[in-house]
Amino acid sequence: MAATMLASTTVPAGVRSAPLASCSGRSEISSLRYSSLGAPKYARRARGGSIRCEGIRETVDKATKKEITKEEILQNQETNQSEKQSVFGAVPSSGSFYPRPEVERRPETGEKSLGSLFAFDGAAPETINGRLAMVGIVWAAIAEKMSDLTVFDQLYTQGTGLVYYVALVPLIAYASIVPMLNGESTDARSSGPFTARAERWNGRLAMIGFLSLLLTESFIHAPVFTKFF
Repeated sequence: MAATMLASTTVPAGVRSAPLASCSGRSEISSLRYSSLGAPKYARRARGGSIRCEGIRETVDKATKKEITKEEILQNQETNQSEKQSVFGAVPSSGSFYPRPEVERRPETGEKSLGSLFAFDGAAPETINGRLAMVGIVWAAIAEKMSDLTVFDQLYTQGTGLVYYVALVPLIAYASIVPMLNGESTDARSSGPFTARAERWNGRLAMIGFLSLLLTESFIHAPVFTKFF
């Protein structure tokens, strides 16, 4: 019986290779049939006959990401008038505290430390503050209509608004800072009307609007969105 089992499992080398070849052929034929039936675009055949499926991240990167090179940054630094001096009239100089040249403060080419990103002219402060302001102004409008309370009352008198705010700040800050630590600025992403330029302007308007809302409500002692809208 042992001899019979040994004979059944012992196969010559030439015979062993045949099933592998036929299996490979079937794999190629089946893959051709699969592609002819309308395979997803994110499936690609890698070397060696295996199929590599790209994930959601790779698909999103292809649709929205743009590589910003050092040469493009240097060219913009030389031609853009706003890069030749700050709003206070100071000329950017290498290694200075403020202002720094564009090539030194951008996440793609500059230092990727938290100190550099959160510097006065770093990429993080305006991005994070603008996003928080955009969320805050929308939240204030909805919450004031629902509760008839000012922003100050929602945060400190009622208390629940402060809990949501404390939870939201680190979440938005974390989501904003991770791409920068990986060497990607907001200018590297765009999708239709959703561009970094549009986000900056909307964020600046939202910061001014949210500050104006707080100041106005401190004088009139009433929720603006309930009183005037």
